Parts: sequence; C-alpha cells; structure tokens
Amino acid sequence: METLDNFDLAILNELQSDGRLTNAELAQRVGLSAAPCWRRVRALEEAGFILGYRAEIDRHKIGLGVLAFVRLDAAQNSGHLLKALEEAIRTLPEVISCHYISGTGTFELQVVSRDLNTFSQFARDVLINLPNVKDLHTSFSLGEVKAGSVLPLSHLRAQSSHTAKSRRT
Repeated sequence: METLDNFDLAILNELQSDGRLTNAELAQRVGLSAAPCWRRVRALEEAGFILGYRAEIDRHKIGLGVLAFVRLDAAQNSGHLLKALEEAIRTLPEVISCHYISGTGTFELQVVSRDLNTFSQFARDVLINLPNVKDLHTSFSLGEVKAGSVLPLSHLRAQSSHTAKSRRT
C-alpha cells in the first residue's frame, strides 16, 4: 500500500475519532459496504498506518493530577550510553512520552504523578539516578488547552487528489 485514497483517509479519520466503531458503522460513515471496508482496514493495519487501538483514559479521574515536562540532559552523548538511558526510560510507567530533542537537553519527557510530593520523590529517587543523567529541568502543566493524539490528514487528501489527477493525464 503506497498511496492512500479518499476512502482510506476517511477510514483513518473516523477510527482516530472513535476506535470502537463496528465495521458496519465505519463502512456506513465512509460510504463503503462492509466487506471492502474491512479489507481496507486490514490493509491499513498490515501496512503500518494503524498501529493499534486503545482507550483514552482521563488521568485526573484515576488520580494522576500532575503532568510534568522534564528535560533530561545526558552526561555523555555517545551511542551505548544513550541507549542505556533510553532503555531505562522505557521501563518507567510514569513516563508517558519521551522524545530525543534538539537544542538544550537530550530528552524531553512527559511524566504523570499523583501530586507534587510524589513527583518530587520520583524525580529525586528515579529520574536523576538514571544511567548517564547529568541534570534535569522540570516544568508543570497548569492546564491542558488541547490534548489527544488525532493527527491531521488534510495534507494527505491534497496529495491523494494530486496523485489521482496525474494518473488521469
């Protein structure tokens, strides 16, 4: 599967909005019958466009009121030392996101915690003691303006239209 057509884009858009749609509901929303819709979903999964399905949980309702952004500075940026740090970060359930960043710092983490005291202890006992960590800098979320992981697809729709037009000529 090299290119996505309008049906594929519609399927991706609908599943991002509601991953619990039945195939029949999805097919109706995108204008396909059930069997071709199911085949397209399977093809999108097999091609790696759809990585999985999961429930989005309200962190506040489960007692995780603190969201911290932590910039970790590595002591050394050599391959095996960074790999060890990456592997250690992956094991921490409190770290919900980690990015290797440019500019100041090496990694940017999103860390959830019950409260400031719990986060403080986690930072002092765990984060600063990870292998190859030189320093850490923390900022706290004061409120979420926009959260979620729905990706924009409009650039693909324009690309799909352009590809379809060039095939006709």
